Amino acid sequence: TLAGAQATAAAAQAKAQRYRSLGDTEAVSAQDRDDVIATARQAQAAVQQARASLQTSNVNLEFTLVRAPISGRAGRTLFTPGALVTASQTDPLTTIQQLDPIYVDVTQSSSQLLALRRSLASGQTLPASATIRLKLDDGSDYPLEGRIEFAEPIVDPDSGTVTLRARFPNPDGLLLPGMFVRVVAPQSVVPNAILAPQQGISRDPKGNATALVVTNANKVERRTVTAAQAIGDKWLITDGLKAGDRLIVEGTDKVQPDATVKPVPATAAK
Repeated sequence: TLAGAQATAAAAQAKAQRYRSLGDTEAVSAQDRDDVIATARQAQAAVQQARASLQTSNVNLEFTLVRAPISGRAGRTLFTPGALVTASQTDPLTTIQQLDPIYVDVTQSSSQLLALRRSLASGQTLPASATIRLKLDDGSDYPLEGRIEFAEPIVDPDSGTVTLRARFPNPDGLLLPGMFVRVVAPQSVVPNAILAPQQGISRDPKGNATALVVTNANKVERRTVTAAQAIGDKWLITDGLKAGDRLIVEGTDKVQPDATVKPVPATAAK
């Protein structure tokens, strides 16, 4: 040990000092003096060797503690205490999952993405906020907002979709890797557009979308509208309707244009 080597070296050094003094008075032979001095030097070298061995042992001890480069939660380990592990082994000690923040991958069809980009380029729609929300598998809303980080620059040839990645704060660890969620993501803003119930929009013989609207004089008026896309149970109307219009959603087969009606709000009619 280092302490034992230091004690031996101290005793050898003291003996060598005495033999130097005795050698000066020729009380001991020069050979004996030189042998004692050499022994002291060997003892000092043994101290250096023991100190180097101790440093190596400390370094090896540090290697037994593996510090993770990221924060997260560790999964189960495949090894038990006392098992031999090496730096070159193929099986990991454990797998660490970063949970806060957590990344959510979303797929969008390439056709929808292409239509959105064309609409934005033409000025028909305006860019929406990059913040998105989540609905959990049980239907509840995740309380924190996330942001779109990036979109893959390639389309999956098998599914025809593009993967977008969003980043969400997850301080309570509610979101876990592999969990199924639904994303609510506003992609664009359509100025002056109206969401109209689908039952209030029909098609004429030419395939044009039409709506029956009650005027201020309680007259029925048929309008041709532009139904851009379906959103849930509603149509996104970009032309033909405006805020405040009274759209007939029930009994459309019982009225004709220019007829006088007594409108009743849909909620009251139910």
